[in-house]
Amino acid sequence: MTTTPSFAKSHINRDDTGSPKSAVYGGARRGRASSQATKRAIRVLFNNALPEHLRSVRTRRLHETLSDRFTVRHGVTQDLAERASTALVKGLKLTKGKREKELPYPLFFGIPQIDLAVDAAVSALKDSGLIGRESAEGIAAALADVHLDESLSEGHPVDVALFGRMVADLPRIKVDAAVQVAHALSTHEVTAEFDYFTTVDDMNPKEDTGAAMIDTVEFNSATYYRYATVGIHQLAANLSGSWSAAVDALDAFLEAFTLSVPSGHQNSFAHRTRPALVAVVLREDQPVNLVSAFEVPVYSHHGVVPCSIKRLADSFAAERDRWGDHPLAVFNSAASELLDNATQSALTGAFGPNLSFAELREGLRRVVAERA
Repeated sequence: MTTTPSFAKSHINRDDTGSPKSAVYGGARRGRASSQATKRAIRVLFNNALPEHLRSVRTRRLHETLSDRFTVRHGVTQDLAERASTALVKGLKLTKGKREKELPYPLFFGIPQIDLAVDAAVSALKDSGLIGRESAEGIAAALADVHLDESLSEGHPVDVALFGRMVADLPRIKVDAAVQVAHALSTHEVTAEFDYFTTVDDMNPKEDTGAAMIDTVEFNSATYYRYATVGIHQLAANLSGSWSAAVDALDAFLEAFTLSVPSGHQNSFAHRTRPALVAVVLREDQPVNLVSAFEVPVYSHHGVVPCSIKRLADSFAAERDRWGDHPLAVFNSAASELLDNATQSALTGAFGPNLSFAELREGLRRVVAERA
């Protein structure tokens, strides 16, 4: 999957110095957005579309999350919830975090997975007759056969199934990622610019005309090549072998990958744009990142977006012919109003007829479902 979003005056992803992230490619400084920032934006979009009880969480505060689910789902006392949560987390045998009742690193899981363990724990406590007369020792014994790692090993939420989970201390709950997301790079060279701004103190007396604060923020303008690949077989395996669920997850990922944007300095630049091109290639062999199309930076006085699209289409067609590729299907949805006849012809020759985004999604769903 490929998208080419274009951002005017933005700072979507900062580095450790506060500057927009960048990288040198083809001997030129490019704008960059990290894969981590892209995946975070996708996860946020996923979760916003789901009811709270179906969402996933990445947190060190597993103990707190468990305790909350005990009280929300079963109305147990706070004291019982705390003690039961302590027993369940202790059963994972993880090293201690820096703070009390925190894990040493964030754990990625779905709320429904936590609820499985909570429900099993409450059932065990009821069977032991401990509800209402609990003791720390009694709770630990009653929950000896309730294993949190077992709950975390099944019923993965969509984003865990997509992005995977690696826990060095708990290899038994590892989930191999079905998605690889590249760092987005601008198709052209970028130049750093600075916005000088001042802040006015609303309570200043009239004779005090100075600024309360003076500062600058760095930004650039860039058209990005964004690339991701989804292993549909791995995705189905992560979703308990359900191809139907995998097709739904693929469609949800395509939408989220296309529409999500890292949120750096969002309030200052309002940089939420939609891609000028979405291209999808369905293949049975290895995935191919086409970033090499932009190893020579795009330069144009007539718009970087159409030149980037033409460059990408030409590169894909050349690679296809050179290597004898036979994709199962190709799709594209492009901003045709930006393209001249030559660019539109190149795009069609590479990625097929220009579709609406809804038509692209439906076509991809249909082909993948048929192949499944």
